[in-house]
Amino acid sequence: MIDVDGYLAVLGMDRPPAPTAGALRALHRAQVERVAYENLDIHLGRPTGIGAAESAARIVRGRGGYCFHLNGAFGALLTALGYDVTLHRAGVQATPRDPAGASGDHLALTVSLDGGRWLVDTGLGDALHEPLPLREGTYTQGPFTYALAPSAAVPGGWRFTHDPRGSFTAMHFAPDPVELSSFAAEHERLSTSPESGFVRVLTAQLRDAKGVDVLRGCVLRRTGAGGTDERTIDSADDWYEVLTGVFRLDLTDVDAPARAALWHRVHSAHQEWAAAQRR
Repeated sequence: MIDVDGYLAVLGMDRPPAPTAGALRALHRAQVERVAYENLDIHLGRPTGIGAAESAARIVRGRGGYCFHLNGAFGALLTALGYDVTLHRAGVQATPRDPAGASGDHLALTVSLDGGRWLVDTGLGDALHEPLPLREGTYTQGPFTYALAPSAAVPGGWRFTHDPRGSFTAMHFAPDPVELSSFAAEHERLSTSPESGFVRVLTAQLRDAKGVDVLRGCVLRRTGAGGTDERTIDSADDWYEVLTGVFRLDLTDVDAPARAALWHRVHSAHQEWAAAQRR
């Protein structure tokens, strides 16, 4: 069981009287605007599980997570509110050269409602602001344009194509329903392997109607209709102010020594990266 009322309080919403399409869109917008896509606990050395109740409790405490946490918790919230939710095995293509398919490094959701289906995904970071009707076409949300089409790589599945300015190329998901627990091994790999992008780079991302804010290491980018603005954060105080202010993260459980160690790790990695760029 999850704390539905506590979760809705974080989203700034009252309990919808019925599971409607309008309420679904509002819930989705609220989640991606108020609950950050982030991987701080990996860099703090704090292992997390992906059970829906645990992830929802993290959100109630003022934290976020990545796809297994965010979509797992959001799917449980929607189910508790009366929606017909299906979990799907999915895969993200970081670049067009990456293999296409539902590799299991992503969890996607669909919702069946009023005779139609919706792609619901609050775990893609800089992507969806609202759910998309699950039918072929192009869709514009704020400054970004997306596409949905049947997947050539996954029989019976779908391909979501990100805007060219996005952090990845596409996401494919398979048609069959799966259990959240089936992602446990992949979560372990993504959160511990030195080859994982989550382990290599700390990130926080938060979407809104006009664009997205993305922090990678010490570099903060804002992408909107006017393009992308970027700045490097070079002090611990400013960096933590961005995490709590821009990304709405509650870090009261991170004490001073842990904060100092995390900043040192992230700043050192940024300096190494910047030096490599100058070579």
